[in-house]
Amino acid sequence: MTIEFLKKAAKSPQSGEEETVRFVKEMLQAIDSAGEEKVREYTETLDKYSGNVVVTPEEIAKSASSLSKQIKDDIKFAYNRVRTFAKKQLESITEFESETAPGVICGQKLIPIETAGCYVPGGRYAHVASAIMSITTARVAGVKNVVACSPPKPGEGVHPAILYTMDLCGADTILAVGGVQGIASMAFGLFTGNPADILVGPGNRFVAEAKRILYGRVGIDLFAGPTEIAIIADETADPDIVASDLVGQAEHGPDSPAWLITTSRELAEQVQSRMPGLIADLPEIQSKAAEAAWRDYGEIGLCDNREEAAQLSDQYAAEHLEVQAEDQQWWLYRLRNYGSLFLGEETTVAFGDKCSGTNHILPTKGAARYTGGLSVGKFIKTVTYQRMSREANREVAAVTARISRLEGMEAHARTGDVRLRKYFPEETFQTDC
Repeated sequence: MTIEFLKKAAKSPQSGEEETVRFVKEMLQAIDSAGEEKVREYTETLDKYSGNVVVTPEEIAKSASSLSKQIKDDIKFAYNRVRTFAKKQLESITEFESETAPGVICGQKLIPIETAGCYVPGGRYAHVASAIMSITTARVAGVKNVVACSPPKPGEGVHPAILYTMDLCGADTILAVGGVQGIASMAFGLFTGNPADILVGPGNRFVAEAKRILYGRVGIDLFAGPTEIAIIADETADPDIVASDLVGQAEHGPDSPAWLITTSRELAEQVQSRMPGLIADLPEIQSKAAEAAWRDYGEIGLCDNREEAAQLSDQYAAEHLEVQAEDQQWWLYRLRNYGSLFLGEETTVAFGDKCSGTNHILPTKGAARYTGGLSVGKFIKTVTYQRMSREANREVAAVTARISRLEGMEAHARTGDVRLRKYFPEETFQTDC
C-alpha cells in the first residue's frame, strides 16, 4: 500500500502497558490475600469513600427520587432499544438436535452463565449507557445472578443516574466500588458470596488489565481498553461532521485513538484544520482530554483508492468504525475488522454508545481481528451432547480405536474395543491402525 500520513500518532494503544501491569498485579494479589478489608482500604484511599460497599434499597430509592422525569424517560428509551436488540440476538441463537448418521444423535444446548459481574465506569463521566449495555444484555440472556459495580464519588457514593440505571436494568447486587478493586470484588465474590463466572464492561487501562490478568480464573467479554474511533471518508463527506465525530470520541480520555482514513487530500486537510478549534471549544476537562488524545494518538492516512482504505482500516481493527463514503453496501461487505460499524453520515458512534440499540462494549487494541463486541451470546454457554445406538458403535467404535492407536493412546482405543466385544460378541473388527 502507498499511504501518506498527513498526521502520525506519537503513541499507540499499547503505550505505557508495563507500568500498568505491575500496578494492577500488586493490587490483585493484595485483595486476593486480604479480601474485603483490602477493598475497603483501597476505596477509602483512592476514591475517598467510606460508605456502604453494598448499596442499599434506600440508597437506590433516594437516587431515583433525585432524577428528573426527563432523565428517567431518556434512560428508559435507551434501555428499551438495547433490550429489543438483545432479544433479537437471543432469537438468532438456537438449540438443535440432529441425527448426523444412523443411530448417532448430536445436539447443541444453550445454558446461561450463573453469575455475571458488570463493571460500569463512573470516574470522569457518568456512563449510564454502560450499565444498560451490560446488565440488560445479561438479563436477556438469562443470567441467574447479576452483580454490578461502579466507582463512588468522594463522600457520596455511586452517581445517582448510574445507580438508578443499574436497578432499572435488573442488577441483583450493586457495589459502590470501582477500578481494580471493583473488578477483584466481583471476580472473587467479595461482599456477595457469588464469584463472577464472567466479567464484562468497559473501563480505563487499569480495569482492562485487571480483566486480562484474571482471564482464565474467570471469563471476560473482551479487551475493552481506552475507546477508539476510525472514520473512512471520501470526497463526498462533510469535513465538519467528520471532525466533530473524531473529537466526540477523543474527549473520552487522553489515551483514546482517533484515526481518519480518506481518499481525498482536500477533505484530510479540511478536517485537520478544524480539529484544534473544535477541541478548544469544549469545556476544560473534555478539551484537555481530547487535545492530548488527538496530539498523541490521532492519525490521518491518505489512500489512493477505497480498496487501500479498506485494507488500512482492517489493519487498525478499530473499536468503532464510521464510513462516510459513497456505496455503503460495498463497504459493508468488504470491511472485516471492527467492533461496530456505522454506515453513512446519518448515524454516528455516539448514537450506538448511548441509545440506538447495538451494544457499545466493544473490542479495542486490535482485538476486533478475532472477536466482536458484547452480545447475548457472551453470557450463554453453547454446549454439545450426544447419544448413540448400539448399532452405530459398529463403525464409530472401530474408527475410534484405530485413530487412538495411530495417536498412541491405547487406553482410548480400548474404550472402543470393550463396546465392540459387548455389543457384537460374534463379530471380528479391525481395530489396529
